[in-house]
Amino acid sequence: MAVAFITPYKRQVFYGLLALLFTAGITLSMGQGIRLLIDRGFATQSTELLAQYVFVFLLLVFALAVGTFTRYYWVTWLGERVIADIRCKVFNHLIDLHPGFFEKNRSLEIQSRLTSDMTLLQSVIGSSVSFALRNFIMMLGGMAWLFITNAKLTAIVMICVPLVVAPILVFGRRVRALSRQSQDKIALVGAYVGEVLGQIKTVQAFNHQEADKGLFYSHVEDAFRIAKLRTIQRALLITVVIVLVLGAVGLMLWVGGVDVIEGRISGGELAAFVFYSVIVGSAVASISEVIGELQRAAGAAERTMELLNAPNQIKSPVRPRILRGIPGNIEIDRLCFAYPSRPDTLVINELTLTIKAGETLALVGPSGAGKSTLFDLLLRFFDSCSGAIRLEGIDIRELDTATLRRCFAFVSQSPALFYGSIADNIRYARPGASDAEVEMAAKAAHAHEFISRLPQGYQTHLGDAGLGLSGGQKQRLAIARAILADAPILLLDEATSALDSESEYWVRQALQHLTMNRTTLVIAHRLSTVQSADRIAVLDHGRLDAMGSHSELMTSSELYSRLAALQFQAQ
Repeated sequence: MAVAFITPYKRQVFYGLLALLFTAGITLSMGQGIRLLIDRGFATQSTELLAQYVFVFLLLVFALAVGTFTRYYWVTWLGERVIADIRCKVFNHLIDLHPGFFEKNRSLEIQSRLTSDMTLLQSVIGSSVSFALRNFIMMLGGMAWLFITNAKLTAIVMICVPLVVAPILVFGRRVRALSRQSQDKIALVGAYVGEVLGQIKTVQAFNHQEADKGLFYSHVEDAFRIAKLRTIQRALLITVVIVLVLGAVGLMLWVGGVDVIEGRISGGELAAFVFYSVIVGSAVASISEVIGELQRAAGAAERTMELLNAPNQIKSPVRPRILRGIPGNIEIDRLCFAYPSRPDTLVINELTLTIKAGETLALVGPSGAGKSTLFDLLLRFFDSCSGAIRLEGIDIRELDTATLRRCFAFVSQSPALFYGSIADNIRYARPGASDAEVEMAAKAAHAHEFISRLPQGYQTHLGDAGLGLSGGQKQRLAIARAILADAPILLLDEATSALDSESEYWVRQALQHLTMNRTTLVIAHRLSTVQSADRIAVLDHGRLDAMGSHSELMTSSELYSRLAALQFQAQ
């Protein structure tokens, strides 16, 4: 996966590889420096030669330090750059996915993948891969020098190579499987923390802290259990490799020591051979350790690829049709829809409606009648199973999705506000809007007065989900955002049902300005909203039960009159 993201940075890869080869070459050269130091420095008992070879050795050390700095910088830069690109790629893909994807996948778990998994990948790309490649080069170079120095001793070392490779392959598969499980468990821990802390008032109001502590402990213990198994497998791999490699080095030292005593090789040659043996041995041991990291990264990469490969079921057509003028005429023709998770249950069932430009249509009905689902279909968050929705006579599936959604302004019962300033939240509908336009929208929504009383006015920062504002203030900010969007069609999921009388009054004043000269569909829970609508559509189990004015429906629709009677009793 990472190869495609690394390709644009060939120049930086070249710099890193060049520095890596340079440092590996310097390190390998030190073995010959040690041989010369012993055979021509110590053995000749010449202080001049000794000083000369020590000076050469120090030059090599300085060159190694410079090369290491260069290698570390470019490799780390590459890791950070690639992971930043991957994060952006994944986020850009996720933000365009249809909402149905997030009903099946927890947003907080996805957030964990974008943080913990990416951190792991960054560590591997920016460190482990370079480390493994460097050790691989050192291993090959060291083996070459071993053959040059003494072929007989090299044969002893080479006998152990297959014995080292076998456990790497066996334990590597186990580590990869356990690493994937470990990342999944860690993601669940992160998701649980985010969910509980995000609903902290509810948690504390119901004194659920002790139960949540217990549940969190079980999640943490599950993650620890898998991590422990993974650690055992990695530790066993490293242990086996160290025993085999250093055992071969010990055998080589005995054979080489005998050869020095008998005069077949010099002490400098044996010292150089030991140096290269240690390099080869430590390189193999390091590679075996890095393989564990790579297996963990493989699990993280798989999870990341799952996100990147998640198909978007709502796509714009290749050649979208063009909307010319949008008065706001909507035609719903024999519409049927069932959620993917419940394919046998039709939430919208053969629904046919015609909404004229500029009129206000109220949608009423019991819970589960399909009112909110109809809004989702109008915004094309889902596609219908059959039938069609037409905007100005054009099937919405033939329109570019961004163009379609610009035709609508949506105000929900629970307004969505984001962490940031009040101005940013209003400007969310139109990022390029000026401060004057933002203030004009706030005034139209009757929000300017309370905003002006805040410490920093429009630059006052809100907490998550608008923390710090009352329900009525949040609604007026949401209405200001909808006014700024200036869309021809308005979707209102009854914005006043959860407000006190004073807040409801100001929100209603704002809504009057917002609905002016716009086609408006409103999910109605209060009779005051119903009575001000041009027409009322009564929905029941996704079907159109009745249509008409309030007075007409009170006599013609049993369901509507029953709903009205229940509301009167509740008031």
